[in-house]
Amino acid sequence: MLGVLNGVNMEISDCAFPLLRNVVPTASVEEAFKDIDYAFLVGAMPRREGMERKDLLKANVKIFKEQGGALDKYAKKDVRVLVVGNPANTNALICSKFAPSIPKENITAMTRLDQNRGMAQIADHIKTRVQDVRKLVIWGNHSNTQFPDTRFVEVSKDGNWVAVANVQHDAKWLKESLIPIVQKRGAEVIAARKLSSAMSAAQAAADHMKDWFHGTKKDEWVSMAVVSKGEYGVPEGLVFSFPVTVANKQWKIVPDLALDEFAREKIKITTTELEEERTEASAATAE
Repeated sequence: MLGVLNGVNMEISDCAFPLLRNVVPTASVEEAFKDIDYAFLVGAMPRREGMERKDLLKANVKIFKEQGGALDKYAKKDVRVLVVGNPANTNALICSKFAPSIPKENITAMTRLDQNRGMAQIADHIKTRVQDVRKLVIWGNHSNTQFPDTRFVEVSKDGNWVAVANVQHDAKWLKESLIPIVQKRGAEVIAARKLSSAMSAAQAAADHMKDWFHGTKKDEWVSMAVVSKGEYGVPEGLVFSFPVTVANKQWKIVPDLALDEFAREKIKITTTELEEERTEASAATAE
């Protein structure tokens, strides 16, 4: 294991990153987690063909119970944590359970990859730059039940931000095609390259932490899976993707967005899945 890790360390060194000061390759939990400010929890048990979700969750309980315990014991108490390994939302929930001294608000899961995927698709569809698209919302679970919500999307046109509805586009495509494209994109990447997303996931993780550290731009939202306190009817305690703004390293869920019947139904579907995962994960932690 350390041989592979040392190989990765060589590649990192060879990239000559100007901001990189030091790398510590280690298999020691204490050494890895000691006094850290930020944690990217990438490792998880992937779902294999024929594996039931309860078996996947059981395997990941063991991993994230250990990592949660390590955060609790060794990390700084204001550590910011991003869970990338899937099932990310519920892995973050497990991690938080076993890190009671770390604020629940400081343990998040990644849905920025889904946001980036959706924004790139919209930009391509309306023939604009991806940086000229904003306010796509990812609700719920990082799974194929997630709800990519385009109702608030804005596009930069002639120096002004305007609703996507005011830009030439196919409204039917936004509602009927984009959602399944984003929901199934991860599976399509696996089918094409026989491996899960790598570069795009790394970029999304960097985007997530960059905005958490520096804050979001004025009038801009990003999607983060964070602990619910009952916002938008989501049960308290679930790690759920919401639109958020960030200032002073604190995220805040965007309030008072109108939900139509279609949105409420989609949010209900992904909420139900997360509640089922929570129940199964809780059972696994009790074993």
